[in-house]
Amino acid sequence: MSATVLLLATIETKHEEAAFLQSALKAHGVEARMVDVSLHSGGAVWDGPHKVQAMDDVGARVGATLHEALDGSISAVVGLGGGTGGEIILRVMQALPFAFPKMLITTLPFDPRIALADNSIILVPTLVDIAGLNATLRQVLTTSAAMIAGLCRLPADQPHVSETPSVGITALGATGGAAEALVAGLRALGEETTVCHANGFGGAAFACFAACGAFKAVIDMTCHELTRWMFAGAYVPMPTRFTAAAHLPQVVLPGALNFIGLGEIDLVPQHYLQRPHYQHTGFFTHIKLTEVEMRQATETLAGYLNAAEAGVHVIMPMGGFSHRDAPGGEIEDERLRHVCLDVLTASARHYTVEAIPHHINAPQTAETAIAALKPHL
Repeated sequence: MSATVLLLATIETKHEEAAFLQSALKAHGVEARMVDVSLHSGGAVWDGPHKVQAMDDVGARVGATLHEALDGSISAVVGLGGGTGGEIILRVMQALPFAFPKMLITTLPFDPRIALADNSIILVPTLVDIAGLNATLRQVLTTSAAMIAGLCRLPADQPHVSETPSVGITALGATGGAAEALVAGLRALGEETTVCHANGFGGAAFACFAACGAFKAVIDMTCHELTRWMFAGAYVPMPTRFTAAAHLPQVVLPGALNFIGLGEIDLVPQHYLQRPHYQHTGFFTHIKLTEVEMRQATETLAGYLNAAEAGVHVIMPMGGFSHRDAPGGEIEDERLRHVCLDVLTASARHYTVEAIPHHINAPQTAETAIAALKPHL
């Protein structure tokens, strides 16, 4: 095969390793054109603002040269970098179309979820620092070269997701029963579905897909990200999370709006643990909202829904908003559900509200949601 990729690397400090990867790619018939993303500090230690500005400048300069990646002459963009170089490369890659093949080989000294939330960047951890070739690093780079060569074999004329729009759905494990029923019910109607994990990161992809034409309609049944950014928890900035689908028919449910998703229980601040809570997994702890927080979150949601351009139908599953908001569940609270219902009903200007007695994960809830969306499909 014959293909060309752009290889982004901090040549100032990673020249030997980048050259090894370039040679490994050549063995697969792939030409790698080097693009230097070095800061060229000459070994000087810069203060924070100086370094950040230099990173911004390099990212902007390199990003402006990537037009080749979009004109069909480049099959993929590959990055090789440590902490600083990896971050610069991620910024450059984020500006590329989310479906364009891209891979970052890095030491990963940071939480990458923010950078990957709305872009399909393949991460390959080096396990060791990129500070001189050794048996481990050579193996990682050789394996990566084979993976990149595979990416280059992808057809260049793959259809964009907007050419086959699907029904967008938001979900979590706490609303997983509803998601499964929705997918099955919509497939029975001949509709393809795309489910996004609304965990504080997946909502960014949901907004990206909605904006680029990947959806024909949405069932936003897991509004959990509101509580993450309003009250606590790690999340990625997603200013269009509840507005990107404003031009589409929407069915909205307050799934998982009744809790804040935090991390490992040993790391959760003590004042949260004084509330009803439970461990969702070893990595995640769910804390029940207060009535004040529920009112604030619901008022914010109502504002977004009233600004929608197309029709919005809100379904209120009064039997419970999440899997542990149910009889015997640690965060069961009927009063919270009524606070949400009261606020959404009183605030409705551009949407309709339908209260049903079922739990969000009950089959009847999915049936109601599909029935509401079906006239728009």
